[in-house]
Amino acid sequence: MTSTADIASVNAFIPGQADLAEEEAQLIAKRDRLLGPAYRLMYQKPLHFVRGEGVWLYDTAGRAYLDVYNNVVSLGHCHPAVVAAMTKQIAMLCTNTRYLHETILELAERLLATVSDELSHMMLTCSGSEANDLAYRIAKTWTGGTGIIITETAYHGITDAVSQFSPTLGTSVNLGVHVRTVPAPSVYHAGPNIGELFTRNVEAAIGDLKRHGIQPAALIVDSLFTSDGILPDEPGFLQGAVAAIRAAGGIFIADEVQPGFGRTGSHMWGFQRHDVVPDIVTLGKPMGNGQPIAGLLTRHDVVQEFGRNTRYFNTFAGNTVSCAAAVAVLDVIERDGVMENARKVGGYLREQVGALAVRHECLGDVRGAGLFVGAEIVADRETRAPDRARTARVVNAMRENGVLISACGANHNILKIRPPLIFTETNVDLFVDVLDKALTSA
Repeated sequence: MTSTADIASVNAFIPGQADLAEEEAQLIAKRDRLLGPAYRLMYQKPLHFVRGEGVWLYDTAGRAYLDVYNNVVSLGHCHPAVVAAMTKQIAMLCTNTRYLHETILELAERLLATVSDELSHMMLTCSGSEANDLAYRIAKTWTGGTGIIITETAYHGITDAVSQFSPTLGTSVNLGVHVRTVPAPSVYHAGPNIGELFTRNVEAAIGDLKRHGIQPAALIVDSLFTSDGILPDEPGFLQGAVAAIRAAGGIFIADEVQPGFGRTGSHMWGFQRHDVVPDIVTLGKPMGNGQPIAGLLTRHDVVQEFGRNTRYFNTFAGNTVSCAAAVAVLDVIERDGVMENARKVGGYLREQVGALAVRHECLGDVRGAGLFVGAEIVADRETRAPDRARTARVVNAMRENGVLISACGANHNILKIRPPLIFTETNVDLFVDVLDKALTSA
């Protein structure tokens, strides 16, 4: 499963599909005929997978591909514990949240135990887009405002409301008149005083909203600034911006759809690296390791008026099978030391990718947290000018050699390295070897 933002970052500069087998060409033609013009495929030469296991995906010929990209199944493809939990539950009962059931309550208790006591309620949706949509509705009710502040290359979802503050969807999807963008906090391009600069930019956006008669409702950020290029450093730089939006009567929404569930290695949630407590935390993608489940955590006072005046019901969200999958995910994270693995293997991954910069002038910067790494491809190290075309060639060369990654950032020149959290150092060695060859040939 892939966001529109990610697909665009790989395909926007690729001339066409090449060297397709007849069967694949027919499948693409059938797909276009039945699904219409809005869907996209990954890579210059699309892939046809039929099976997944752990960190591997297998195509119709049985060829294995190392998946270093798909965080929907962050515990690996077809994780046996999650499969078993879902199978057991769906063979027993699948109902919605309007009936009593223990599993949703266990899920709520365990998720809320991972955050500050200030966050006391869980609400469930089917996707991260829906979670951010619901968070925005709650924010508008709580603050009385509509204004929202995002980063320039943010991606927060595809509902009508949320697409209006997801600029990575492209210029054909208009931003709302109530939306203000601020530059992403990039140490590589803007220098070390990221906290001060980001706070000033948020304050300026608040001022501009108010000058236009728009009351700020929320600042929403992906706490690793994934679509902006994976910008984790320095921990703590969000504090001033969070204080600024609250002083203006708005709230802070931490979008943990991509950074959450232990991926940073140091914390369960990306926002915890900044020592802040959001008013709303939105969750998604890896929550069910492939089963659609998402949601949010929030404070009682923030959701109180919304809950009093609005009947929230989502037929599929919070069904017993999805909740069983999410509980199994938490079990595995705790039982198998997943966060520690992300910390250890993620450090090794950054070290090994960073070492490639000695041989490859195009590798301008390597950064990340845990098993989430960005490698910036530049045309010139001195000017740090982005090299979008080379990035595309690297991504597609790696695909040809059996390793899957993507690209992100405003200029689509940052390799998006996001493996399953069960990745090993042996997996890293294979990845780095293929990346080395791709950088050489590109």
